[in-house]
Amino acid sequence: MQEISMTEEEERNHPFRDSQQDARAAELRPDTPQTRAPAYRLAFTDQEFLLREELRPVRLQLELLKPQMIMDARGIRSTIVMFGGARIPSPEARDTARTPTLAALSRYYDEARSFARMMTERSLRSYGVENVICTGGGPGVMEAGNQGAHDAGGVSIGLSIVLPHEQAPNGYVTPDLCFNFHYFAIRKMHFLMRAKAITVFPGGFGTLDELFEALTLIQTGRMRRIPFMLFGREFWQDIINWQALAEAGTISPEDLDLIRFVETADEAVAIIDGWQDPCAPCDD
Repeated sequence: MQEISMTEEEERNHPFRDSQQDARAAELRPDTPQTRAPAYRLAFTDQEFLLREELRPVRLQLELLKPQMIMDARGIRSTIVMFGGARIPSPEARDTARTPTLAALSRYYDEARSFARMMTERSLRSYGVENVICTGGGPGVMEAGNQGAHDAGGVSIGLSIVLPHEQAPNGYVTPDLCFNFHYFAIRKMHFLMRAKAITVFPGGFGTLDELFEALTLIQTGRMRRIPFMLFGREFWQDIINWQALAEAGTISPEDLDLIRFVETADEAVAIIDGWQDPCAPCDD
């Protein structure tokens, strides 16, 4: 039988044999027809079993738990969320943009980078547990956010997702906080679970999905109201007729107060600094 070190013994808070030890011991099993059969594998080490259709609820739980446990272990208490398009080029690469509009939107790459740097400088005052930049981990605006945090010498989170056109995380995400997801729904939960403020830069379907999920949670009271800022008034008012929604009665006029339009990192920081939750009780 494999020996248990005193360190492992001390770390355990139950009398049972550690699952990691059993997993290692199972790899040393004798090679027989029985031990080679899939049925003999430990369930939690059997990838073929874990990927079965019936195990979806377990996989959902694992995707929720893994990032949560890692961020809890790092002591991360609050995040600054940055949504935005993967196709927004840096100003240096604007000549390679697929459309003139994308080339013009490159200015928001710099604003995203500046905003992330400014917020990370504040994060460092809390030893990196408050105001941690959180992006989707990809290129474009996401890269700018992680790069800004890197510029400030701080950490940042990247919540990547497996896509048919697989892309590696950008090189500025803190490796220990770089996560990969299969389920969009769980990924979006992690974007919002610690969010202290949300910024949304120009983007496409994915950005719109993230924007409206978060906005709906706030509108319906399922999530507390926090600063919610859209970078680029002209872009957002061009693609979404916000006023028409209110005039049609499909949203209330006061729902438009949930968002603020900004153009620069300084404006966004000022809104965060001056934020007072309208739903919070007032002091006498």
